[in-house]
Amino acid sequence: MLRNLKMRFAYDVVGNKDKAVAILPQKIGISDKKAAKEIMSRHKSVKSVLKKLGGRKADYRIFECKLIAGDPNTEVVHKEYGYMIKLDPKVVYFSPREAEERRRIAELVKPKERILIMFSGIAPFALAIKKRQPDCEIVCIDVNLQAIKYAMENVRLNRMQGIRNFCLNARNAEDFGVFDRIVMPLPENSLHYLDTAFACTRRGSIIHLYAISREDYKDVERRIEEVARDVNIRYKILNKKRVLPFAPRVDKVRIDIQAL
Repeated sequence: MLRNLKMRFAYDVVGNKDKAVAILPQKIGISDKKAAKEIMSRHKSVKSVLKKLGGRKADYRIFECKLIAGDPNTEVVHKEYGYMIKLDPKVVYFSPREAEERRRIAELVKPKERILIMFSGIAPFALAIKKRQPDCEIVCIDVNLQAIKYAMENVRLNRMQGIRNFCLNARNAEDFGVFDRIVMPLPENSLHYLDTAFACTRRGSIIHLYAISREDYKDVERRIEEVARDVNIRYKILNKKRVLPFAPRVDKVRIDIQAL
């Protein structure tokens, strides 16, 4: 969750009451040591403090981090909405701030749907969906082998069935046939793979596309229209939602698209 200190800087906490890791942004305005001391004094569960060194790296979505204080073993088990997520934030991407968004998507899923999650990471969307709709079938694809290993471990940890994880480029999604619902939670690059997602739809299929918008959805909508025209598919936009601020005057958004 996002925490605010008296010193007025934000950080994420990933883990549980027994062991957690705090993750600082790249710029905080005070010394690293002061920040780490403040966090660890306020949260006894925080055993390690990491600091991001830059932005996310390409499709792997990994923030390069350095250890500021505490235990160098930063593997934790995070809990949200009744399921557990095992991860090491040094080697995989995970955002605790998006728990509510994962819950929203899970609530939209109907029984027995066939679902594709592109750029699936450690499978938080799959776990959220499966917790609510245990009889759906989920295929997860990600290029980060470490993320897929954690995803498989998370499926076992939660004793879930019907989630398959594959270490593949998202372009390979067409090999798995068509789906009722497709989730694309890689806002920086999802639009580059929208043609592949369209190829995995049938009439009525829904795509949850996450993207970065600088123009109140208009830039993203123009790109969706271009891709749909190129692949000769008809669609309609069901919903548009701001998910999180991404940068000044820039938002992470979700656009729900239905194939016609």
